[in-house]
Amino acid sequence: MRDENEPRTPSGTFGRRKFLRLSAAAAAAPAIGRARGKRDAWSERFNRHEAAGKRSLISVRRSGCPRRGRGHDRRLRHAMHAGDVTALQLVNAYRARIAWIDQDGPRLNSVMQVNPDAVKIAKQLDDERAHGHVRGPLHGIPMMLKGNIDTADKMQTTAGSLALVGHPALQDSTVADRLRQAGAIILGKTNLSEFANFRSFHSSSGWSGVGGQTHNPYVLDRNPSGSSSGSAASVSASLCAAGLGTETDGSIVSPANNCGVVGIKPTVGLTSRAGVVPIAHSQDTVGPHGRTVADAAALLGALVGVDQRDPGTSASAGKFHHDYTQYLDKHGLQGARIGVARAGFTGYSEETDAVFEAAIQAMAHAGATIVDPADIATIDEISTCADEVTVLVYEFKRDLNAYLASRSGIPVHNLSELIAFNEAHAVRELHWFGQEWLTLTHSDPFTHAQYATALAHERQLGGHDGIDATLKAHNLDALVAPTGSPAWGTDLVNGDLFLGASSGPAAIAGYPIVQVPAGNAFGLPLGISFMGTAWSEPKLIKLASGFEHATRARIQPHFHPTLPTGLYATSSVRRGVSRPGRNPAIARL
Repeated sequence: MRDENEPRTPSGTFGRRKFLRLSAAAAAAPAIGRARGKRDAWSERFNRHEAAGKRSLISVRRSGCPRRGRGHDRRLRHAMHAGDVTALQLVNAYRARIAWIDQDGPRLNSVMQVNPDAVKIAKQLDDERAHGHVRGPLHGIPMMLKGNIDTADKMQTTAGSLALVGHPALQDSTVADRLRQAGAIILGKTNLSEFANFRSFHSSSGWSGVGGQTHNPYVLDRNPSGSSSGSAASVSASLCAAGLGTETDGSIVSPANNCGVVGIKPTVGLTSRAGVVPIAHSQDTVGPHGRTVADAAALLGALVGVDQRDPGTSASAGKFHHDYTQYLDKHGLQGARIGVARAGFTGYSEETDAVFEAAIQAMAHAGATIVDPADIATIDEISTCADEVTVLVYEFKRDLNAYLASRSGIPVHNLSELIAFNEAHAVRELHWFGQEWLTLTHSDPFTHAQYATALAHERQLGGHDGIDATLKAHNLDALVAPTGSPAWGTDLVNGDLFLGASSGPAAIAGYPIVQVPAGNAFGLPLGISFMGTAWSEPKLIKLASGFEHATRARIQPHFHPTLPTGLYATSSVRRGVSRPGRNPAIARL
C-alpha cells in the first residue's frame, strides 16, 4: 500500500474504497457525490455551492464587494461562528471532492498530495475558534499550494521532478509560514509543469514526472496550461477554497485563463520567493488563484511583507497592504480610463478576439472610458529580442543551485546532478520530452556583462519605455489585453499548441497582472488581463472586481471527456501559429 506521505504518481492514486475508509475514520461530513450512504444537509449544500463555484468563499464582506462575494461568505462565517460548520467539516468535504473528482470519476489529476495532517490542523483551528481566537479571514480555510513551494511537514516539495523526491523541506517557505500564521489550512500540494516548465522546449503544460498530466476541468482532453496547472485546475474544480501558484512569465495567468479562474500575478518583490523552487529571481513571483476576485484578494493580503530571507522584498516596504479586499468595488470601472493593448496580443484566435471585443463593450457600459488602441510602443522589440532568455538562462543555474543547497535527503544537489539523474531515469522523466532548457543553462552561455545588459534592457522595454510610457501617454489607470486562447488539446508527443499571450511585458518589467474570466468559446473559458505599473495591485483589483460584477462571466466546469463537437459542427479548425520571434514556451513559465 502506498504511503500517504509520498507524492501521488499516476499509478499511486487511492481508490474509492480506501477513500470511504478515510472519510469514516475522520468522523466528518460523508463523502460527496458517488460515495455511498446518505449525505447530510450541510454536505449537500456545500457540494451544490462548490459545483457552481460562483461565490466567494473567503473574502471579507464589504459594501463594495461584488454581489456574488457576499452571500455565501456571510452564511459561512455565521455558520462557523455558531459552530454549525467547522474547519474539520470543510477539510473533509474538500477531501471528498478530491477523491470524487481528482482521483476518481473525471480523474482531473491536479493534486499531487493531500496533507496527512490537515485533519489535525483543522481540529486545532476549530479549538482556537471555540475559545474565541480567530486569526483572520483565512482562519480554518483549506488552501492548495503549488508543488514547488516548500512546506516543513510530511509533504514533499518536488517541483514535479523525481529528482527532488526524498526528505521533505526542513523549513516552510515564507508564504507557507504566513498562511499558517493567518490560520489557513494547507490542504495539499498541486501538480505543475515540471520545474515550472523550464525543462524542455517541447513540453506539455501540466505534466510532471511525479504527477503525470493534469487535465482541464472544462474538457478533460484539453490542456490546463501552466506551469501552475494544478493550482488553477483544483481551484476551478472546487477542490479547495483557493490556491497558490508561481509565475515567471504567464504561469499564474495562463492557467487561470484556461481553467476559468481569477489569477493575481503580483509585482516582483511583493511576495517572498524564499523556499520556492526558482527559475529566475528577477521575474519569479508567488500569487493566488481564486474563483472570484474577492477570494484572490483575500489570499494576497496574507502573503505580503518584507522578508529577510528574500532581499527582493525590501522594495515592497511601505507599498504592500495586508487587506486587499478593501479595494474591491462593484462599481470599480466607473470613471476609469482603460487602454486597449491590441498590437501583439490579438489576431491569433477569432474566439479570443470575439470575447475580448465583448469585454471592451462591457467595460464601456460599466462606465469606463476606453482608449482604443493604446498599444505598448515597445511590443515589437519585446516580441523579437532575446533579453528575457538571457536573463532566465543566466539566473536559473545559480538560483537553482542555491535552492538545492538548502535541501537535504534528496538525490541531487546541483543542476549537473539533476541532468544526470534525468538521464539515468529517462524512462520516467524523459519519455515524452527532453531537458533542453536544463542543458542550455548548464552550459552557462552568457557572461555576467551580457546578463546585466539584458536585464537592464528588458526592464526598460517592459517598464519605463513600455507599460509605464503607455499609461502616461494616455493618462490611463490600466491596460487590458486578452490573456490567451481557448485551451488547446493536450499532446504529450508534440507538446503545447500555443497561440499567444499577453504576459510578456509585465513579466520582464516585474509588474502585476490580474486575470479575470471574461467569457467562453464552445464552453472553454477565456479571460482578460488588467496590467499596470509596479505596486498597482489595489487599482487592478478594483478594476477587475468591477468587471467581474458587470459581466459575471465565469461558468462552472463541465468535466466533459472531450469537446462535444456534435453541438458545434459549424466551428472551424485552425492551425496554431506562435508569435514571430518569441519562444512561445516562455509565456507559460
